[in-house]
Amino acid sequence: MTTSSDRSPAVDVRSSKTYEIRTYGCQMNVHDSERLAGLLEDAGYQRAPEGSDGDADVVVFNTCAVRENADNRLYGNLGRLAPRKASRPGMQIAVGGCLAQKDRDTIVKKAPWVDVVFGTHNIGKLPVLLERARVQEEAQVEIAESLEAFPSTLPTRRESAYAAWVSISVGCNNTCTFCIVPALRGKEKDRRPGDILAEVEALVAEGVCEITLLGQNVNAYGSDIGDREAFSKLLRACGNVDGLERVRFTSPHPRDFTDDVIAAMAETPNVMPQLHMPLQSGSDTVLKAMRRSYRQERYLGIIEEVRAAIPHAAITTDIIVGFPGETEEDFEQTLHVVREARFAQAFTFQYSKRPGTPAATMEDQIPKEVVQARYERLVALQEEISWEENKKQVGRTLELMVAEGEGRKDGATHRLSGRAPDNRLVHFTKPEQEVRPGDVVTVEITYAAPHHLLAEGSVLGVRRTRAGDAWEKRTAAEAAKPAGVMLGLPRIGVPEPLPAVASGCGCD
Repeated sequence: MTTSSDRSPAVDVRSSKTYEIRTYGCQMNVHDSERLAGLLEDAGYQRAPEGSDGDADVVVFNTCAVRENADNRLYGNLGRLAPRKASRPGMQIAVGGCLAQKDRDTIVKKAPWVDVVFGTHNIGKLPVLLERARVQEEAQVEIAESLEAFPSTLPTRRESAYAAWVSISVGCNNTCTFCIVPALRGKEKDRRPGDILAEVEALVAEGVCEITLLGQNVNAYGSDIGDREAFSKLLRACGNVDGLERVRFTSPHPRDFTDDVIAAMAETPNVMPQLHMPLQSGSDTVLKAMRRSYRQERYLGIIEEVRAAIPHAAITTDIIVGFPGETEEDFEQTLHVVREARFAQAFTFQYSKRPGTPAATMEDQIPKEVVQARYERLVALQEEISWEENKKQVGRTLELMVAEGEGRKDGATHRLSGRAPDNRLVHFTKPEQEVRPGDVVTVEITYAAPHHLLAEGSVLGVRRTRAGDAWEKRTAAEAAKPAGVMLGLPRIGVPEPLPAVASGCGCD
């Protein structure tokens, strides 16, 4: 969805110019990268052929600043591109995202071959800044201090024809001691409900059948517009959008998870029985040091209430191991919550210093070997629970939305993959009838692994959808163009857990 007041003037470039976007970090960056791609294509650029690896005319880094070595990673990648840029007249490099917002002029001082540096609040200026850098033959650094336009109001090049992110707010009002995101994204700013629903309806009209409402603290939506029940009202309103089959949201904060939200989830048929509820720690002492506004009892109470209202809900979480000052007793409290909550999956992170956060200068930083040992114990426990919870799915008949690119071994196993309503990943036997991403199949679960399910029998039913039609139309159109490179984005839905350190803000 694009409005003339929110868009920068189109920049006239040769249609042969190509771009590549490298994305790091959280879902907000994912959404921003889809918009950056849309802006560049709107300005006449084309995606670089697959495997170009820096051979594009424009290479954009959409950065994350929440890991301790984020800057080293960026400058290492920029250094590898320097000789290529020197030998390729006209090539441009742009750096945006949270690290650009944080480091500003430092980037062009350390890497003077960078052409453009832009922040989290002014991604819509990228084409103009690239053209200005080309004409003036000098680096352009432009960092806005406040949001110029919501990401969802800018042109887009979505990675999926059948599923889409919809930004409902940006920024965060929390002050978690491990998180730098509020300093870089700013205070929470909410979109008007009418604008959100207009975008949802426009997406559905294009064939999208699944949306994920996106916010840094998504269920705090309404604090900026003075309505404490705005998020639950928005969920219910999405339930009235004809043709919208699945609604998800990420990521909520336990502090703002109220009874009206649980009721809206339970009573709105197209809101999926899935909840990602970041825990971070099970210890009240550590939660206080983190400046998390809930405690263990409150957290487990929310889980109990959700399960009472939505018995088949799959609940996932984020956990940080080794926060400064964490004792063995504190860690045992985290294990206790994991046992009680019985998460379907947990995204576990070893604490690392975020430069610029209070936690980075706290005393009692935990030795690496202690953090590693605790991390391994946590992962082992969660793997056991995930497997046990997945085994409960065996024998169930589920409707899957067929996914694109989620089954890495599908070609070898002659299977396809899809997502259940609760977002569990299911690999199923490829039916004789053609099915497309976005279509819906009915299967019976026959086997469970810790991170996926199998439906090894025949597919019980296939329902062709408008989303599948949209995917087919888009694929046919793309076939006439050069193959593109992926943006390095996570797939729709919650991905499988990563082994140790993962990109992402972990701020919720």
